Amino acid sequence: MEKHITIREAVTETDEAAFWEQLHLYFKRDIFPDPEDEDRAYFLNEDYRSSVQKIHDRPQDRCYYLFFRRDGQDIGFALPVIYDTEDGKCFIMEYCIYPEYRGNRTGKICARTLLDWAEKRGACYAELNYGSDARRCHFWENLNFVKNGADEWGEPLMILPPKDEIPLTVEVLTDPEDWQLYKLENGFLQEIEEPVLTKEKQEQLTQAVRDGKIVFFIAKRGYRAVGMCSIAKCFSTFSCSDTGVFDDFYIEPVFRKKGAARKLAQEAQNWCKENGIASLTVCCAPCDESMYQSLGFDTRLGTTFAHLL
Repeated sequence: MEKHITIREAVTETDEAAFWEQLHLYFKRDIFPDPEDEDRAYFLNEDYRSSVQKIHDRPQDRCYYLFFRRDGQDIGFALPVIYDTEDGKCFIMEYCIYPEYRGNRTGKICARTLLDWAEKRGACYAELNYGSDARRCHFWENLNFVKNGADEWGEPLMILPPKDEIPLTVEVLTDPEDWQLYKLENGFLQEIEEPVLTKEKQEQLTQAVRDGKIVFFIAKRGYRAVGMCSIAKCFSTFSCSDTGVFDDFYIEPVFRKKGAARKLAQEAQNWCKENGIASLTVCCAPCDESMYQSLGFDTRLGTTFAHLL
């Protein structure tokens, strides 16, 4: 069965019209079955189609309208984007096998065919949203995808980890509106079981960075941001100088144990020395004490209490 699955790209107006017809059926049948769902209305309107079409038509980092084909019949479709100018990510926006062709491992075979297709076009790894659908999550887990944080809107992500190792670098965040900052923050908040950023909180965070109230350090694997930490400055009357609070320490699960934690902590500590910060403190749970001590936070300053407002 596997050798009979092929991929064809929708290149004619007729093919593109057929693709969008199937995509809309998929949204209404599988993703947003409730006609009153506000998200359903958004994904079925012309604005969404227009925004996707712009990605499809651009010369680089474009998406593809693909059909899975077997025995002369289209049996499903996929909507991947390959970011060839960034880090070779293939983001699978949509993936569907038509109901009458589901079963007998058809979905898994089509998915592997898609991943092979993407690799031949320069993709180094794949990523996707899985929402809250346990069956969809289980399907992709069987293809070696793993849960890995959240996107800039707070939707949970899965990733097929990259095979290649790229050295990690750390830099100070310079763009306070960087979407990758929101992605990392939402992954961090999701992990500690806190609500993800609202639009209002994104704006507040952006303004705090812009005003210099908080400085972010970003660990990168090539283009992709995979980790972060932050320093919030405050004035200490004890030392009559600025001190810093180390916070927002998060690395995407797939990219842990690769040296990012130490690189982030060292960069933050060096930045403090260069910018006249008298001390850098961190509050942590007892289970994390040994980790922070190994990262250079080795002076105990009593116990911290807080009054939460």
